[in-house]
Amino acid sequence: MLQIAVNDNTNITVTKDNDVWLVNDITTDCNISTQPNGLISILVNGRSFTGIIEKVDRSAKEVTVRVNGQIYKTSIKEPIDLLLKNMGLDLKAMQKAEPVKAPMPGMVLRVLVTAGQKVNKGDALIILEAMKMENLLKATVAGTVKTIKAVEKTAVEKGAVLLEME
Repeated sequence: MLQIAVNDNTNITVTKDNDVWLVNDITTDCNISTQPNGLISILVNGRSFTGIIEKVDRSAKEVTVRVNGQIYKTSIKEPIDLLLKNMGLDLKAMQKAEPVKAPMPGMVLRVLVTAGQKVNKGDALIILEAMKMENLLKATVAGTVKTIKAVEKTAVEKGAVLLEME
């Protein structure tokens, strides 16, 4: 059984028992297949839809899909996720914030955050110039900037710790 939240406002329960799909406990004739051109073909109760997967975040179990021009952001919870939630454990909250390291040698152009600042996953942290290209380093998890080790207009080596999160 999967619990799927769509656009943070619609919850759907999906179960597959043998070859029968149940969507919110209603038997549904469903077929989803990937086409050679990268599109996905969706057939639900005789209705056909065409979609494309825009973004997949495996660690957060989130998939963004565009179906017939409409964007759907889905968040998927498996039975283990539901069990942990019922036990009072939240894996997303327990994710350890790893230090932000330079992915390549370069120069720190700008530090976009300050120590103590709260950031969300995906927020811009640092602009690093490497090979005459600007690279935006983003937060991988939500948290608070603990310390900033990077100094603007300073060269850094690959793997150098630029800032720490908590």
